[in-house]
Amino acid sequence: MSTSLVNKYNIAGPRYTSYPTVPYWDSATFSVEEWKTSLRYSLKESNTKEGISIYIHLPFCESLCTFCGCNKRITKQHAVELPYINAVLKEWRLYLELFNETPLIRELHLGGGTPTFFSPEHLTYLISEILKTSQLAPDYAFSFEGHPNNTTRAHLQALYDVGFRRVSFGVQDYNETVQKAIHRIQPFEHVKKATDMAREVGYTSVGHDIIFGLPFQTLEHIKDTILKTKLLLPDRLAFYSYAHVPWIKGNGQRGFQDSDLPSASLKRAQYEIGKQLLAEVGYEEIGMDHFALKTDALYQSMEHGTLHRNFMGYTASKTQAMIGLGVSSISDAWYGFAQNVKDIKSYYEILKTNTLPVFRGHILNIEDLIIRQHILNLMCRFKTSWSNTNLYFEEIPDVLIQLKEMETDGLVRIYADGIEVTEKGKPFVRNVCMAFDVLLKRKQPETQLFSMTV
Repeated sequence: MSTSLVNKYNIAGPRYTSYPTVPYWDSATFSVEEWKTSLRYSLKESNTKEGISIYIHLPFCESLCTFCGCNKRITKQHAVELPYINAVLKEWRLYLELFNETPLIRELHLGGGTPTFFSPEHLTYLISEILKTSQLAPDYAFSFEGHPNNTTRAHLQALYDVGFRRVSFGVQDYNETVQKAIHRIQPFEHVKKATDMAREVGYTSVGHDIIFGLPFQTLEHIKDTILKTKLLLPDRLAFYSYAHVPWIKGNGQRGFQDSDLPSASLKRAQYEIGKQLLAEVGYEEIGMDHFALKTDALYQSMEHGTLHRNFMGYTASKTQAMIGLGVSSISDAWYGFAQNVKDIKSYYEILKTNTLPVFRGHILNIEDLIIRQHILNLMCRFKTSWSNTNLYFEEIPDVLIQLKEMETDGLVRIYADGIEVTEKGKPFVRNVCMAFDVLLKRKQPETQLFSMTV
């Protein structure tokens, strides 16, 4: 990849797990009652056969990983498990009041934090209680994030027994110097053991998360990590650019100096060599930052045009409604977003009043919905069109003017009523989406809000 293109387009920009992006939510006029109304409408419109997705945030970790940008609470006291699970179940019961009939679950994901901080027994209790009050879609998909150092066979078996078939393990990088810098020490043997156990138990999709652009990380480190990954051949991979956002995440991302991070051109070279090595053993690029074998559901959904992206990342199927449970979780009703409070004590206190623990959100207007669809098309299919007049908005001419230079650079193709991202342009898809982001253009942030795009 051209170094000049990297330097030109490496700017701060959103990852577009939502549109509008969280900093541009109109929380001033938002209310929990409006959120409930948008969810009820969405559930009615999408019809009960589509079902819902559920994301459950389990925030506890025994130690701090300094690369992590997630909402977490560090503790070794496992007495926190049951009170938190009971609070999540109370929140779920409050959502049940909004359904006209028993909800149909299509997707459920446990994220964190470290979900495997919780005991197998408590995780079984959490999922079993939710299943008692719901139905499962015929093609339901349950997944969780596992830490290779503490995911036991008992964890894997317990979650398998309540319907889980997909697990992703956070690998990041196998080099010891890098691992020490990010405070995430886990030898290859630990990852291999966890991966092998998952397959022995019966999991049909095992994923690994790898990060490039970490402190002290070199091209050789990336090559070594990918070559070790090839030995285990996970079904899918998330190959992320490290998002260095210490101004948002505080001291958790200040365990090293900015000068210890790879340059933008080195980061891109790390991605390119990783992508090349993955392609050699049959991994296909899926959307942005994801790869999968052709046997995995993520690849198949891309082929069938059903790939979807939300706050959980890329998913193999779409539901119009996604309910987020637990601290900091974000819910999405397509017509509205709602985020829970981030502090555990506040989360407990609000639930005591039988109130949803939401502290901010956004109700989408017509323009928001149109642009959201364009960005979703670009992130999932690398193309979008306004041949359907319902997807035309008045600032399209300005978008095309902004994209003209990208066309000159060979990153996009512009047609009479649509655009397509080229193979050369795929690494810059966030930049392409930014051309459609009218809210970002109308009000440029005064301080840096987002990670770099490259």
